[in-house]
Amino acid sequence: MSTSSNNSTGHDSAAPETSAAPETSAAPEASATPAIHADKADSGYAKDLKPRHIQMIAIGGSIGTGLFLGAGGRLAQGGAGLTIAYAVCGIFAFLMVRALGELAIRRPSSGAFVSYAREFLGEKGAYITGWLFFLDWSTTVMADITAVALYFHYWKAFQPVPQWLLALCALAAVFALNMLSVKAFGEAEFWFAAIKVFTILAFMVIAIWAIVTGAPVGDYHAGLHNITDYGGFFPEGIAPVFALTLGVVFAFGGTEMVGVAAGEAKEARQVLPKAINSMILRIFGFYVGSVILMALVLPYTAYSSSQSPFVTFFAGLGIPHAGDVIQVVVLTAALSSLNAGLYATGRTLRSMAMAGSGPRFAARMNRNHIPYGGIIITSALGLLGVVLNAVLPSDAFDIIMNLAGIGIAGTWSSILVTHLAFMRRVKAGKETRPDYHMPGAPFTDYLALAFFTLVVVSNLTSTSGRWTLALFAVVVILMIIGWFAVRGRINGSLMDEILDNDSDEDSLEELSDDFAAA
Repeated sequence: MSTSSNNSTGHDSAAPETSAAPETSAAPEASATPAIHADKADSGYAKDLKPRHIQMIAIGGSIGTGLFLGAGGRLAQGGAGLTIAYAVCGIFAFLMVRALGELAIRRPSSGAFVSYAREFLGEKGAYITGWLFFLDWSTTVMADITAVALYFHYWKAFQPVPQWLLALCALAAVFALNMLSVKAFGEAEFWFAAIKVFTILAFMVIAIWAIVTGAPVGDYHAGLHNITDYGGFFPEGIAPVFALTLGVVFAFGGTEMVGVAAGEAKEARQVLPKAINSMILRIFGFYVGSVILMALVLPYTAYSSSQSPFVTFFAGLGIPHAGDVIQVVVLTAALSSLNAGLYATGRTLRSMAMAGSGPRFAARMNRNHIPYGGIIITSALGLLGVVLNAVLPSDAFDIIMNLAGIGIAGTWSSILVTHLAFMRRVKAGKETRPDYHMPGAPFTDYLALAFFTLVVVSNLTSTSGRWTLALFAVVVILMIIGWFAVRGRINGSLMDEILDNDSDEDSLEELSDDFAAA
């Protein structure tokens, strides 16, 4: 194909990961390894991510800007009832990751869900999945550089510096890190995640101590009265909590990152189950636990969207420089998310470019096995976030967060649809499920799909949400136009083995019929 003449030529000639013998007639639940359809777009990558990297990427991917910054504004709007939104969204995020985990253990791929969609839904499914994921993470990159700029403005020394300039510096620094090597990315993400986990654990221990002792926190005292004396669990009613659900989904964005990292991991099939299974404990411990403690140490009125709730709490304790230390930590959390976003979109865009459904430039890979073309494209789009920070500095984060939330819900839904297509082949006796699989499938697939649809529709309850949906509608129209523009140059031979007829685009229509009948 046309990309074979670019810088990736030498790497793209590498052998595919595996090409197993044809599938035997094992029972659907058997542990036998199914026939693997290797994706040529997976060639050229260095398998330099170690088990400890995968474990921390799984942790770091589910802890980011959405918690360290976004939780403050959502608490201010919804109160303690926000914990219910976090718990419910966390359960469905975990189901999505289990579905992805089953596909990833069957065939680890750096193209991840785009590669799986290509295998089970055809190139149309891969196109939709890939561009939804790109929308998700390109807007998340914008949100992260905005968060970094806001964090720097906490210190008086940086307040004179324009917000857009700080955002630009953050983008440039993480771009340079991603261009080094996947090992550099893994090491950076390992330590970023370790700092985040340590901070949350420290917060939880100190917050529990403050609640038990009734310690003063700023102008208030920690305790249950911060909920009971300020309107109860739903001080503004249930409706605001429902409307905030999309922002909560944004907070869980990145949980799917473990599926992308699997393609560059050593012993991925051994590491993934443990990493994914521990995710549910982190979701309820770190997210739900942190939010309920925030509601107990301070009334919801003490929080704001302009400051991390962790900084609000530690600064209120009166410990010298505690707020500064935590501000540095939440700054690393935003850089971690930004780091992961550039990593994932670079690999996803390369998978699409190799198939012909993405820009040809995105297929390029350098000597360090880095898909630099896709990373440059994402970074260039991130410059729109810099512009938004210059034009609307006070509203930039919320605008980007809502659009990213829709992209995340769309990406997760596409993963579930792909898993449903896989389950159809299992039912037909054409695939065997690995020992590690999604519980309750396909019912849980349909249940999660219905929930994510409801989350997107919930945007109709607010003016800003309606504007977000209108903007997303424009994106959908552009995607449709784009499909008709690229479908003539789709590389149908990207998979090493040609799949059966029911793995093509018709699967999308068949799954739609299945959903209607469920």
